Formats: sequence, C-alpha cells, structure tokens
Amino acid sequence: MTVNVEKLKSMTPPNGMDFHITKLGHIVLRVRDLERSTAFYTQILGFKVSDVYPEEMMPGGMVFLRCHTDHHCLALVGAAEEQAGNKELHHFAFEVPTLAEVIRARDRLRTNNVKIDFEGRRRAGCQIAVEFRDPDNHSVEIYWGVDQVGSDGRVRPPSEWCGAKSLDEAIANPVPGQDTHLP
Repeated sequence: MTVNVEKLKSMTPPNGMDFHITKLGHIVLRVRDLERSTAFYTQILGFKVSDVYPEEMMPGGMVFLRCHTDHHCLALVGAAEEQAGNKELHHFAFEVPTLAEVIRARDRLRTNNVKIDFEGRRRAGCQIAVEFRDPDNHSVEIYWGVDQVGSDGRVRPPSEWCGAKSLDEAIANPVPGQDTHLP
C-alpha cells in the first residue's frame, strides 16, 4: 500500500470536539518475569513503585510504576507466555529534562550491559535520544528536546530534520534553534 503523505498531513480533528486529550496517561506491558522487569525499571531507569496487585487481584501480579507525581505512567503485568514480539507496539518513550541526562542514561544503560539499538537524532520531532530494549524485548526510548508545535500548527520542515547516528554527532550538529551546549 502506498502512503499518501499529503492526505495524511491534511487530517485534522473535527470542529467542535467536546473533549480534549492532554497527554498519554500510561502504558501497561505484559512481562514474563515481574520481579526481573520491576528491577530493570527501578534499578536501571529510576522508576518508583506506587502499588502492587497480588495474583488474586490480577493473574500474574501487577506493578504500578511512576516517574513523576502521577500515580503511574507505566504498569507491568506478570505471567506473559513469551518475550514480546514487538510487532504491534513499535516503541514507547520517556522524556528527560536535559540533554546531559540523555547522555547519563546512555552511559547507565551501557554500564548495566543493556544493548542500545540507536543513539542520536532521528528526524521528525528532532529529539535527541537513546533507544534500547527492556528485558522482555519492548523497545524503549529516552529523549530530550522534541520540537514543540505552537497554536499556528507550524512544524519544522523536513529540510531541517538533520538525522544523526550518535549522541556526539547530534550534539555537534544541532538543528536550528536547538541548544546542544552542555554545562
């Protein structure tokens, strides 16, 4: 099937919408080993446990994790039968407040022998990121500096996307308006 770029770009919400979604609330992942995955998200990525359901409440158990003040942004449900095929869900991403934190996250992943799939800057959105897999093969991104879209709806043109295949390259060659100077 051919992708009709112009048709996709022209799609907008209908006038008069009577509700407005403000953010992605949370993601729930099925995992094979609840303890192993909870250790990964707490010990490697720094999440905090808010609550835990025992198996009587949720077959396999369930752990609610937070990275800010919301009760949870990620939940893990145990007893998955196999490792994720990572077919339907391409990846999910977590934002950090500074570019230096992307570098520190990458370094922490390396220190803990987590295989990194990509680091640098993709294209649309121009965020600088590190991408990796969790213990169940879910693809995860940690990023900084995603472009913001104002009320005029204007986005950065593709001619300014400037992909980079390493954090060093992304820092050395920022896109217009992106301050990649490290303190």
